[in-house]
Amino acid sequence: MLSDQIERYSRQIKLPQVGETGQQQLLDARVLIIGMGGLGSPVAMYLVAAGVGHLVISDYDRVDESNLQRQIVHTQASINELKAASARDTLLRLNPAVSIDALNYELDDEELTKQVKQANVVVDCTDNFPSRFELNRVSLATGTPIVSGAAIRWEGQVSTFIPKNSDSPCYQCLYPDTGMEAATCAMEGVIAPIVGIVGTTQALETLNVLLETGDGGRPLRCQGMKSVPPVRIDPLTDKVLGCQKIDFPVFFPLLSSQSS
Repeated sequence: MLSDQIERYSRQIKLPQVGETGQQQLLDARVLIIGMGGLGSPVAMYLVAAGVGHLVISDYDRVDESNLQRQIVHTQASINELKAASARDTLLRLNPAVSIDALNYELDDEELTKQVKQANVVVDCTDNFPSRFELNRVSLATGTPIVSGAAIRWEGQVSTFIPKNSDSPCYQCLYPDTGMEAATCAMEGVIAPIVGIVGTTQALETLNVLLETGDGGRPLRCQGMKSVPPVRIDPLTDKVLGCQKIDFPVFFPLLSSQSS
């Protein structure tokens, strides 16, 4: 590790769970972030600040003025720009030493599988169930950990799934109905800081996976108008869809439609 890297990341290196070895793991890591909206913004910014060495960010949308209330990686000057390109510019100003691949299109089929397989962690910041189910399927097929987040109105949730961990469920354990339709922020509204809370929690969970300081399998709920304690999922004998480890209705009845 170079002397300027030691100085830049010194506050993390002081942590016994990180140290120089852990910081080098972050510098060597590759993270795929799908979605550069309200959730993807804080995820990418904190991962870059923490020294994750290679980010691949994917978003096919353009910046709209209504995005700026919560999508903090973009600015007024970014309006009408492709979100992936706008985010890349902001992230490189934050930490020019990292490598960022900005993909201004939607990943699918073989390319999605390729990108997921190359990543150490995938961060799901999408806003619809079909994308989430597809990412879950590819995560299970490749064994790549996935950190999923969602936020709408005053509510949010984060779940970390590690397929190679025998105790970790998957996204379809929580939402087995692939025909579900998600509400959107455009339809329902969203209070700005809730996406920051969810996104920064996703960033923290991603670092936990990279540093092997977390074990996944724990949906975390956030209710902006009142406190809701974290909930841990434990495997049951009942079998359902996905990785077939837990019974969805018992453990996760609260939020059935969310968006970023």
